[in-house]
Amino acid sequence: MSRYVLAVDQSTQGTKALLFDEKGALLCRTDRPHRQIVDERGWVEHDLMEIYNNTLQVVKDLVAKAGINKSGIVALGISNQRETSACWDRRTGEPIYNAIVWQCARGAAICEELTRQGKADLVRGKTGIQLSPYFSAAKLAWIFQNIPGIPERAKRGEIAVGTIDSWLVYKLTGGRHHRTDYSNASRTQLFNITDLKWDDELLEVFGLDPKCIPQVTDSDGDFGETDFEGWLDKPIPIRGVMGDSHGALFGQGCLSQGMTKATYGTGSSVMMNIGEKPVFSDQGIVTSLAWKIGGKVCYVLEGNINYTGAVITWLMDDLNLIGGPGETEALARAANASDRTYLVPAFSGLGAPYWDSRATACICGMTRATGKREIVRAALDCIAYQITDIVEAMRKSANIAMSELRVDGGPTRNAYLMQFQSDMLAIPVRVPDSEELSAIGAAWAAGLSVGLYDGSVFDNLKRVSYIPGMDETERNERYKGWKDAVKKTRTN
Repeated sequence: MSRYVLAVDQSTQGTKALLFDEKGALLCRTDRPHRQIVDERGWVEHDLMEIYNNTLQVVKDLVAKAGINKSGIVALGISNQRETSACWDRRTGEPIYNAIVWQCARGAAICEELTRQGKADLVRGKTGIQLSPYFSAAKLAWIFQNIPGIPERAKRGEIAVGTIDSWLVYKLTGGRHHRTDYSNASRTQLFNITDLKWDDELLEVFGLDPKCIPQVTDSDGDFGETDFEGWLDKPIPIRGVMGDSHGALFGQGCLSQGMTKATYGTGSSVMMNIGEKPVFSDQGIVTSLAWKIGGKVCYVLEGNINYTGAVITWLMDDLNLIGGPGETEALARAANASDRTYLVPAFSGLGAPYWDSRATACICGMTRATGKREIVRAALDCIAYQITDIVEAMRKSANIAMSELRVDGGPTRNAYLMQFQSDMLAIPVRVPDSEELSAIGAAWAAGLSVGLYDGSVFDNLKRVSYIPGMDETERNERYKGWKDAVKKTRTN
């Protein structure tokens, strides 16, 4: 019987199931979207039960579509949207509240109060992360402060919290395992990345009870078994769990110091592998754990952007300028070459390297000749500019020369954007022949863990290269215009 590895990629917009063969090649994919619950305050939530039910269904859809014998599935890997925070009843497995999505800045006031109390340096020193509502701790603190009875129930051991990986592991194992991996733990702002454990002082700072947090497990470790509520004839092990960006770093084969990748999704994450010792940056980027695999931790520098692919969704759904993302490349190429319109998409503040949660979005530099094509091009350009901001900060922090940027995600299909990205960075940009790097990383970690794969699995990806071709003077002029536009959005 043929053997397969299953991966679930639970992302901001939906849930995917992917099937990989004995050599690690992607065979089939199915997906289901879920609701984006956004209110007039800009708060963003997801329905946890909708996500879990979609996970069960999308796996069944996958096996039906692939036409395989489901008994050949030997392991499950999970990649997940990070920082999105969940809270549920430990006994019943029922959600206490909707998931608070990573995009949601409702914890801003909590972070501001902790800053006034002088806690920002404490948080940064232990976690490598700037105190920000972007991360999980402030979101969970908001739940504890605003949902009646939660602190008391947590003390009695009745409440479980975690990121989406923890929620899925808990539900898929029938409540037998409440676990997270090192990559996801390092993004909560509650995990000491030097001591490699949950930090009691940070839990107290954010008002969270230690009884409610998950056990931290190696990224290729044992997360229990699942039969998808009896659908499989026998349970399979969950053996590869990573946050989506960490999974993409692993899937890209960025296993050596200095190797860097950018994931273009709803938002974006840029990660540089910095090896087995942390490097703490003063350039507005953070230090996290890439993973713990084979018993060894690996650290990264990372910068996160709230709106990259989401900018294209905004053009389509809110402005009605385009009918779909596929239209943007031709419009950008047809734009007036001399137009210097800039779009700064600070719809929910600015992330790395600025960390200004009060910043507001703007379009500037328009003339009477600016039209639809120029605005669409500015929307694509802002994605590349934001990535460039982070890469420049990494270059300064790590003092490591970058020879290339490996990229993944849906927007990498846009040749205009990829060429402009290469031009702005002045290094080659390499695009793999698969968009599913987060799931690939989780699946390959699971397959390696159970002995189905070996190191040759990383040879599966083929890449297209974009080589920089813009004149240095023009590059500098355009980038200066971007920095000037960002200043117009700032509150500090």
